[in-house]
Amino acid sequence: MPNATKVERVAELKEQIEGANALLLTEYRGLTVSEITELRRSLREVDASLSVIKNTLMLRAANDAGLTELDELLAGPSAVAFISGDVVAVAKKLKDASKQFPALVIKGGYMDGAVLDAAGASALAELESREVMLSKIAGLLKGEMSRAAAAFIAAQSQFLSLLEAYKEKLPAGDAPAAEEAPVAEAEAEAEAEAPAAEEAPVEEAATSTEEEADGESED
Repeated sequence: MPNATKVERVAELKEQIEGANALLLTEYRGLTVSEITELRRSLREVDASLSVIKNTLMLRAANDAGLTELDELLAGPSAVAFISGDVVAVAKKLKDASKQFPALVIKGGYMDGAVLDAAGASALAELESREVMLSKIAGLLKGEMSRAAAAFIAAQSQFLSLLEAYKEKLPAGDAPAAEEAPVAEAEAEAEAEAPAAEEAPVEEAATSTEEEADGESED
């Protein structure tokens, strides 16, 4: 029966497996304590932790976490990188470390529900890191925005040119006013003359009445 220390260690490893974005397994045999310490320090810079683990405990923790495909990778002394950050950045760190420490060998890994063999895990180091990809995407977006702004300015300029051309084809602005002036004057004159015409008969009738009254008084 496993002792309490092993049970606790398996539980810790299970939590690390479930909380990691990915795992990269390495063969560390031949590395000195100082070299392993230096490797751990470099991996912490990219949000990963390196643990030297007994295979039996790692297998048990992996099985408890639902990973039953790691058995073939856990052969010989193993150091596991639990990755919380960018997998590619960690793979690059390990590859660089393997050049500095030839005893360090990448054995494989696990990410996105799939097991990676040694070639697949090593190939991650050839990919562009997340920061580089984001930088390129930002550059592309900036270029697209610049092109969109240029297209908008060109369209606006073209619209203004068309508007100016249309305005040039219209009649002069004060031409309608010149045409309407005679009409307004004629209407004003007609209104002025109309009351005089209506009042004339009234005046004539009043004159006739006065003349008749004078005639009667003379008789």
